[in-house]
Amino acid sequence: MTPSPHSTQLAKVIAAANRVILGKDAQVRLALACLLARGHLLIEDLPGVGKTTLAHTLARLMGLQFSRIQFTSDMLPADVIGLSIFDRERSDFRFLPGPIFSQVLLADEINRATPKTQSALLEAMEERQVTVEGATRPLPEPFFVIATQNPSTQIGTFPLPESQLDRFLLRLELGYPDRAAERALLEGGGRRDTLPDLAAALTPDQIGPLQSAAAATHASPALLDYVQALVEATRNSPRFIHGLSPRAALALLAVARAWAFLAGRNMVVPEDVQAVLPSVACHRLQLADSAGHARPEDIAGLVRTVPVV
Repeated sequence: MTPSPHSTQLAKVIAAANRVILGKDAQVRLALACLLARGHLLIEDLPGVGKTTLAHTLARLMGLQFSRIQFTSDMLPADVIGLSIFDRERSDFRFLPGPIFSQVLLADEINRATPKTQSALLEAMEERQVTVEGATRPLPEPFFVIATQNPSTQIGTFPLPESQLDRFLLRLELGYPDRAAERALLEGGGRRDTLPDLAAALTPDQIGPLQSAAAATHASPALLDYVQALVEATRNSPRFIHGLSPRAALALLAVARAWAFLAGRNMVVPEDVQAVLPSVACHRLQLADSAGHARPEDIAGLVRTVPVV
């Protein structure tokens, strides 16, 4: 079968990203699927495993305007959104846009900011606009937030509220590199220095059609039955305080479509749903026997109880 132009374009993006982010093909594909599904990405892991490098890499390969915010405890919402200042020459207030007005926003160490500052992203991530002093301003297209956070056990972190977590389509961990990838890093040095020379594999104008094509990937009635069965299983399981919401079900289907699209297929199969379910569900499900969120092994156990229809 001759690969489609879309498949060829995306294969170039994945191959280029894998030359920078070594040994993390699945995470690279999940991050790209998140963008194709018009979502936002949360990366939680220890410092130094490549979270920021992944965000920079995707932005450069997509040819997108990039902005980075280093979140700290003393930040204010205006530091994210922007503010109005009085222009004496015009005798009027002039709005100075903040870093949120970019196509790819890296919210680095988002959980080091207070909940008040974190909430500055809520409207932007949900409605792709911000309201400042009564005026609504649209954000660029595409608009993709990649937030990183350190483990909550580290000093100086604030937990993300559930409403903020739900705005993230996917949550993933990079983890330590395998032995071969780490050896390549030791022999060749860090990959961040190569970013300025990284050529764009796509243009911003190509992102919208790719997103539309991913959303059009066929999902059969039987596949929808399977998605519903998985969602209902989370609601009926005693392991979780609350099950997945209808919005989470839509998120699961959107990412499964993007995952199938990345694989070069024009229809979603149950394996696509299973592949993305942990990244969609874990940060949305709280365990009943602890204060923590679900883990991939909890989702794997759930999948085993739900037959493929």
